[in-house]
Amino acid sequence: MAKILQDQQQAIFNHYDQIASRALANYAIDPRAVVRPLNYSENVVYLIEERVSKTRFILRVGKPDYHNNGEVEAELAWMSIVKKESKIEIPDVVKGINGKYVQKLLSDESDAIYYCVLFTFLSGQSLDDDLNALPIYFEQIGEIAAEFHNINSKNLIKLGDFKRPVWNYETTLGVDAKWGRWQEGLGIDDQKMNVFQRVADIIQKRLERFGVNDDRFGLIHADLRTVNLLAEGEKLKVIDFDDCGFSWYLYDLAASLSFIEHMDYVPKLVKLWLSGYRKHRYLSLEEEHEIPTFIMMRRLALLGWVGSHSDTETAKEMGRDFTIQTERLAKHYLKLFS
Repeated sequence: MAKILQDQQQAIFNHYDQIASRALANYAIDPRAVVRPLNYSENVVYLIEERVSKTRFILRVGKPDYHNNGEVEAELAWMSIVKKESKIEIPDVVKGINGKYVQKLLSDESDAIYYCVLFTFLSGQSLDDDLNALPIYFEQIGEIAAEFHNINSKNLIKLGDFKRPVWNYETTLGVDAKWGRWQEGLGIDDQKMNVFQRVADIIQKRLERFGVNDDRFGLIHADLRTVNLLAEGEKLKVIDFDDCGFSWYLYDLAASLSFIEHMDYVPKLVKLWLSGYRKHRYLSLEEEHEIPTFIMMRRLALLGWVGSHSDTETAKEMGRDFTIQTERLAKHYLKLFS
C-alpha cells in the first residue's frame, strides 16, 4: 500500500512538473533554466534559475479549483497597489510573452485548468528558519499589517469588481471549510471532538457579536506567517499573497502565529505586534480583548488543514502532536470565555 501511495504521489509531482514546463514556455526565460520544486500545498511552487545570468524567479502553478482566473487577477491587482502606495517590499509579477500576467493552461488528461504566475525572486532569510528571532521582527510585522489595512481602506473602490475569498466562520470552520474540516484533523477522539466543538460554538457566537464593520473587517493578506516573511538585515519582505481575501483585520495577527500558537512566547509576540500596529492604525481595547478568538479560529482551521494535507511536509512534521497541543489551547480558551 505504501508503495502504491508513493507511486501515486510521484505521478502527481511529474504531472505538475509538465505543467510548469509548459507555463515557462510563455515567458522570455532561458529555456535551459534550472527548475526546482520548492513547495507543494494549495499550489505547487518552483524556483527558476537561468544558467548564465543566474537570475531567479518563482513560478506558482495553481491547483485546479482553488482560485479562478478572476481571483488570481484580483490578487495581482492588489499587489500592484501595495507596490505603488507603500515601501513594503513584495515581489514583482512578470508578464508573459503573450502580454498576460496569468497563464492559463489546460490539462492534457482532463478539463482541469491551471493558472500560473511568475514572480521575481526576493532575497532574504525566511523567519521560519529561526523562530528565536521572532521577537526582533514581530513589531515590524504589526506595522506591515497596519499598512496593508490602511491601503485597503483607501483603495478598494479603485479595484472595482474585486473577487477574492472571504475568510469568515463558515469558510474556515464551517461545513465547507476551504482548508478542510477541523473535525477531520489527526487523532481527534470523542473527548477532543467535544472540546473543539465547544470552542467552535463560542467562536461563532463571539464573531457574530464582534461584527464586520469596515473598521475591523476588510481585505487582508491572510497568511502573514513566518514562512512568508523574509528578513534581510533589519528589514522584512512579504511574499505569497495567494490567500489574500476579506476577513477581520485581527485575522492577520492570528495568521502570523500559525503553527506556533501553543508556544509560551506568543503573548510577548502579540504585545509586540500590537505596538507596531498601533503606530499606524487605531485598534480598540474591545478588539484587543478578542485576539484569543482569532488565534483559536486560525488554529482550528490549521487543524483541518493538517488533516486534509497529510501528504505535505508541514503536515507530516506537525503530526498528531499538533492536535494534542491544540487541545491544550482549546481548554485555555474555554477558561477565558465559557
